[in-house]
Formats: sequence, structure tokens, C-alpha cells
Amino acid sequence: MSAPRHFEHQYLDLLRDVWERGDERRDRTGVGTRSLFGPTLRFDLSDDRIPLLTTKRVAWKTAARELLWFLSGETNIRPLVAQGVHIWTDWPLDAYRRHSGEVIDRDAFEARILADDVFAARWGELGPVYGKQWVDWPRFEPAGDGLYRRAARGIDQIAGLVEALRTNPASRRLIFTGWNVAELDQMALPPCHMTYQYHVANGRLSGMLWQRSCDLGLGFAFNAFSAALLIRMLAQQADLAPGELVWSCGDAHVYLNHEHLVREQLAREPRGAPTLAIARRPASIFDYAIEDFTVAGYDPHPHIAAPVAV
Repeated sequence: MSAPRHFEHQYLDLLRDVWERGDERRDRTGVGTRSLFGPTLRFDLSDDRIPLLTTKRVAWKTAARELLWFLSGETNIRPLVAQGVHIWTDWPLDAYRRHSGEVIDRDAFEARILADDVFAARWGELGPVYGKQWVDWPRFEPAGDGLYRRAARGIDQIAGLVEALRTNPASRRLIFTGWNVAELDQMALPPCHMTYQYHVANGRLSGMLWQRSCDLGLGFAFNAFSAALLIRMLAQQADLAPGELVWSCGDAHVYLNHEHLVREQLAREPRGAPTLAIARRPASIFDYAIEDFTVAGYDPHPHIAAPVAV
């Protein structure tokens, strides 16, 4: 009897398929991609399993810190930079360079973000991205004479989701989204991992992430890990066991300047079975800390460097 197929092979199959069969196109970054439409992958999360890629080292703590940042509702890169997380810096850095004409590298820009409150408020801000929509979706209230004004506090989709999981787990409305059409043009980057839906069956919580767009070379590893981690956190808060992550994408693509990454990764064999432990159950979904998460059994191949297309 043959051994079970490693969870990572389905990702590698998709990476190969996109690179070999994808439609080649020019995109907004000018770099160009090869793209396929509509793939779906499934990952079993039982027994503490976590879809953490092993064919290259993934900075899972960076992904976890980003998720906690989303849940805080924060939209400025300063808290991330303070933790040594650089994954959102390229967008405001590019905007600052274009506006000022100043030749400044990432390290100098981040140092200024940390040292200068005024500079950070102006140039570290990303607009109403992910977390803002997740926990503070704009809400309007009557202001008299048939007029409405924006409420001081918006809709907390995450708190509402947790409550629904606890009180109405059979609901078909266990959903949150970051795709706020009215505010897309104010965001540094419109949400790629945009809509999440959850399903409870036999005491197990499964989640489906739908991405409008996914950079398979760089983004997927973070997106899949974060979505699975969030399922684990939600399940714990709702007294459920983790079930399955279903990942689905509209435009799944590989950038043309990532050929070295694709070929190197496809030449490697997945190994090991990473697991994730959560040390405690905090009072709410918003009270987790990076120290609460531990990954075991992770023995990846070396990191593969590749540029981010901005």
C-alpha cells in the first residue's frame, strides 16, 4: 500500500501547471505573469496539522504577526516594522519615493517610520486595508433631516462571526470580507485574500478562503498558513475542533521574474508534517499573542529569495 500523498504536492502541482500552461499576460506591476483561473486546494487541519510549505522555508511567525495585526484593525505599518515585519513596507515606500523624489532604501525608510510620529502617520498609512474592514466596516447613522453621518464605530465582522459560531453554527452566513467597493481606491492594495466563509459539521469547523488574486511564488505560503491559523483560533473560541481549509482562487499566477523560484521549488521533495499548537485560550479572538503559537515538526528546505512586484 502506497504512503499517503504529502499535503504540499497539490500546491506544487498547481505551481507547475500555472508555469507550464498559464496564460502569459502583462499586469499592473509591469512585471508580467502566467495565470490560471479558478483552482481549489484542500488541507486537513485535524491532529494539529497546518499547511506550512516545506519546499522552502516560510517565516510563519511573520505571517502570524500579520494576522494579529489584521485582527487589531490597524492600518499603519509602524506596529509591523516595530516587530521586524517588512512585508507591507514596499507599498508606502514606493509611494513616498514617487512623491518626494528622494532616493531612500527600505531600512532608512523604516527607521524614519519608527522614529518620527508625524512621518509615520503620513507615510506609514496604508488606507482602510484588511483589518479596518474586518473589525470596523463603515456604518452610517441618522443625523436628522433625512441625512446620515458616519458612525464613530463601524461593524466588527470578526466579533459577529465568533458570536454566530457559538450561537448559530448551522448558519450559511458565517462570512466576513474585506472587499468594500466604496473604499477600494483608498487602499494601498485592494484585498487579495478577500472573502472567508465557515462551515460547522460534526463539531468541526472548516473554512473556505476565496482569493481574487494570488501570487503563488510568494503570497500563497502566507495566505494558506494564516487562513488555517485563523480557523484554529476561531475553533478554539467556539469550542469546536478544526476541520479543513478550502483554498480557492480567481487569478492564480506566477510572476515571470520568479522562474528561478519555480524551478528550484519543483525540484525539491516535501518533507515532514508540521503541526501547530496554541498554548492558551485567551478571553477573546482579539487577545492572542505571537507567543501563543508553536510550530513543531518543521524541517523545511532553505528559503528561496524572490522580488515582490509592487
